[in-house]
Amino acid sequence: MSRYLRALILFVMLASCGGGDYSAPRSLDNACAILAQRPTYGRAFKATERRWGVPVAVQMATIYQESKFVGNARTPYQWTLGVIPMGRQSSAYGYAQALDATWEEYQRASGGFGRKRDDIKDATDFMGWYMNNTREKVGVSLGDARNQYLAYHEGHTGFARGTYRSKSWLVRIASEVQSRAELYDAQLAGCRRHLR
Repeated sequence: MSRYLRALILFVMLASCGGGDYSAPRSLDNACAILAQRPTYGRAFKATERRWGVPVAVQMATIYQESKFVGNARTPYQWTLGVIPMGRQSSAYGYAQALDATWEEYQRASGGFGRKRDDIKDATDFMGWYMNNTREKVGVSLGDARNQYLAYHEGHTGFARGTYRSKSWLVRIASEVQSRAELYDAQLAGCRRHLR
């Protein structure tokens, strides 16, 4: 076998071992379709619900808003003069758009230093941990998608101070998260088999 052919075969093999499929599932407005297409999501959501008590619909609505179910989602670049990249808007990454510092706090608290933000199981567990902290620190029910999202976006201190009140766009988005959680919850009643 020629060197060229061996190199080509090696290149193809290495390329096929690349990163995971981080693309969004189809039909993002249908919870059952999402779970049917990505069975690992259903297992992750259910495990987080069992461990942390956060309803599946709240998890799904939050992930929809944060990343549209794109596993390696990042914030956009900021540009100077329209052409010079100056870095990303924040360090948010992955399904849950967890910031570096918050993710590191989660890893210390959970002992999971090998966890990854672009892994759906780790991302949902992070959300369960964070939302439980929200309940304990500022008294927001785990089923209250609107206020959980506001606290998720503003942080516990910001939420307690009411910083979101001056951000009408954020209040609108939080209401959309609540509506989506209600939609997903109604849909999930017809496909519980996907949650095991």
